[in-house]
Amino acid sequence: MSNKRPILSVENLTKVFGGVVAVDNVSFTVEEGEIFAVIGPNGAGKSTLFNMITGVLPSSSGNIYFQEKRLNRKKPYQIAQMGITRTFQNLEVFDNMTVIENVMTGAHITMKTNILTAGLRLPSVRNEEVKTMERAMEALEAVGISDLAYEIADRLPYGSQRLLEIARAAISNPKLILLDEPMAGLNSEESRQLVEVILKMREQGMTFLFVEHDMETVMSISDSIVVIDNGVKIGEGTPEEIYQNPQVVAAYLGDEEEEGVEAYA
Repeated sequence: MSNKRPILSVENLTKVFGGVVAVDNVSFTVEEGEIFAVIGPNGAGKSTLFNMITGVLPSSSGNIYFQEKRLNRKKPYQIAQMGITRTFQNLEVFDNMTVIENVMTGAHITMKTNILTAGLRLPSVRNEEVKTMERAMEALEAVGISDLAYEIADRLPYGSQRLLEIARAAISNPKLILLDEPMAGLNSEESRQLVEVILKMREQGMTFLFVEHDMETVMSISDSIVVIDNGVKIGEGTPEEIYQNPQVVAAYLGDEEEEGVEAYA
């Protein structure tokens, strides 16, 4: 990946809640086209890190750069407009809407329609709706569930709802997608399908930054991994390097899991 350019740079990022340091001086760089994993035990600061990158939480100190543009103090919608989208650990779908309608909501950051033009139902509004629907269908085709486009979202199997979330995150043609525990709650077949989708999208030029506890997934698809424990970065490198890092094994994987992780290295 060394011939790639950095797309996201996190520099000495820190977040303090009262007297608790949730993220402590963390730095790493994600390169274009990478699948980059952040791992660590529960409470390590991973979600706080994601929330700072996407503007949900302000940082206490440090800097975040996306394509060399500083993200600090930008609002979530501004960061989304710059080309960063995300999914969440807990499913965030509109249950009473169809699958394709759910995906179309992800395009709002790129749409030109406002309340006045929408109310007047101008031809430009209808044209934009048609184009957005076409893009939504393309996004659903990319994740393999276009046949479910007109199903009500809450009737979908859990794994298909995960794919729906990724389609919604991808419809705005972002440059970077953040996935928060995408394998959570999936069975082995659903996990395999989602891995195939992520790898296919990476081949098409997408960059992913993800938090995940499924070590098989982490070790099999990641180009680079950062390990956080109690808010502090304790390891960084390829899956092979992470597996061989004794501090990571002791603090996160645990001696009893070392044998299991060996199968993924």
